[in-house]
Amino acid sequence: MRFFRILSIFSLLLLSGCSTMSEDETEGWTAEKFYQTAKEAIDNGDYLGAINYFTSLEARYPYGRYAQQAQLETIYAYYKSDEPASAVAAADRFIKLHPRHPNVDYAYYLRGLATFDQGLSALTKMIPSDKAQRDPASLRESFNYFRELVTRYPESRYVPDAVKHMTELRNTLARHELVVADYYMRRGSYLAAVNRAKYVLENYQRSTATPDALVLMVKAYRLMGIDDLANDALRVLEMNHPTHEALSELKSGQRPAQENTEQEP
Repeated sequence: MRFFRILSIFSLLLLSGCSTMSEDETEGWTAEKFYQTAKEAIDNGDYLGAINYFTSLEARYPYGRYAQQAQLETIYAYYKSDEPASAVAAADRFIKLHPRHPNVDYAYYLRGLATFDQGLSALTKMIPSDKAQRDPASLRESFNYFRELVTRYPESRYVPDAVKHMTELRNTLARHELVVADYYMRRGSYLAAVNRAKYVLENYQRSTATPDALVLMVKAYRLMGIDDLANDALRVLEMNHPTHEALSELKSGQRPAQENTEQEP
């Protein structure tokens, strides 16, 4: 009899322990409690913890303002936790679910910002000296995201910063084209180099790469023996960028030395 009593007590203690171990600390929390706790986690830099609280909030209280705000804050938490792909996915989801939300412009902005940082941070980690030497796909995507924000919500308070990022992106993308054009020059593919330089002039007007694109065109045309087009490019360069450092050399009329290397850009 005593044996069965001890066994019963042991079983109760075991069950009690299991119950304690499996107990959910958030059981009974209101949507507001979830939201405030997640916000505190963000303030403390615990972005992954915040994401977990926001996710739980939405799972238990899928409707209402706290759920919507949790979805919006999740974008920021993913962005700050250096998960740009998840941030973009969360932004796309919010935009799709709440296209008329008063703060939907913030989702557009964070989407562009996450892609911007993804592209630039990856480039600077690989080649700190020049971001233009890497695949520009994510930079183009970021530019398009920012442009969508500026087009859809021109009065948004995020537009000035978006425009600033777009300017940097344009300059970087233009420089990337010149990196490729320089590669063609070194391979002796002068026509391909000219086409890249033309692309810069046509698509990235007023970018910081514009004068260097003209310089490259002058050199490439001279190497191809097309002096009239070389002189046209030189006149445009002199008219619009009269202090460019390459002008004196180009105006001397000397034909540039030919280079031919197999080095990749």
